[in-house]
Amino acid sequence: MTIDPLVLLQAYAIGVFPMSDDREAEDVYWIEPKRRAIMPLDGFHISHSLAKTIRRDRFRVTANRDFAGIVRLCAEAADDRPSTWINHPIERAYRHLHEIGFAHSVEVWEDEELVGGLYGVALGRAFFGESMVSRRTDASKVALAWLTARMRFGGFTLLDCQFMTEHLRSLGAIEISQRDYLQSLAGALDGVELGAGRGVLAAGSGVWAERAFSPLAGDALTAGTSPLSPSFTVSGPVSGQDIVQLLTQTS
Repeated sequence: MTIDPLVLLQAYAIGVFPMSDDREAEDVYWIEPKRRAIMPLDGFHISHSLAKTIRRDRFRVTANRDFAGIVRLCAEAADDRPSTWINHPIERAYRHLHEIGFAHSVEVWEDEELVGGLYGVALGRAFFGESMVSRRTDASKVALAWLTARMRFGGFTLLDCQFMTEHLRSLGAIEISQRDYLQSLAGALDGVELGAGRGVLAAGSGVWAERAFSPLAGDALTAGTSPLSPSFTVSGPVSGQDIVQLLTQTS
């Protein structure tokens, strides 16, 4: 089965996303939860211990350096997850979205080993988190902290986490109704034209994703488009200290 990239993006635009029953399953079905988990971009709960881990740069964090590796790691069976919903057609679909600029990853490294991270789809000012993984203590928390900070930096307004878990709740995620979610989604996708044909696929995620994921995002920052104070600029890759400052800064 092949998932058309335009159909996939159009599904996100109406609050729907694909899943499968098992890694080796052939079928893909579409999900529209009645309750939606989101991460408020000004509400990430960063504990003292997590802040310490991030400040000390215990892990090296990158973006879009190994998208395929993150998807494979998320799809692997683990002791607490004997199977996953990421079947092979879904994996291929997101790798294609990454190749054309719509899917993005945050990778967490210990030395040269990929030990955690996440991936998802950026569209307008919305980021749809698809899956995250941890092979070391706090690796997925570090990835989500970096993602949230990058979303704030880039001017995003919606970070979709799909389904609530205790792990996400402990980090500040909240649950909202599908109606409220669709209202937030409409605002985040204002100006995104997915009905204009396949030409839209050539445009990529847009300026917000460029600001969020570019290693020189501070150079692209335009006054008035970010919740950061005018004095907060980044001339190179963001450090752990910058991430903690961003997450603890009130809007």
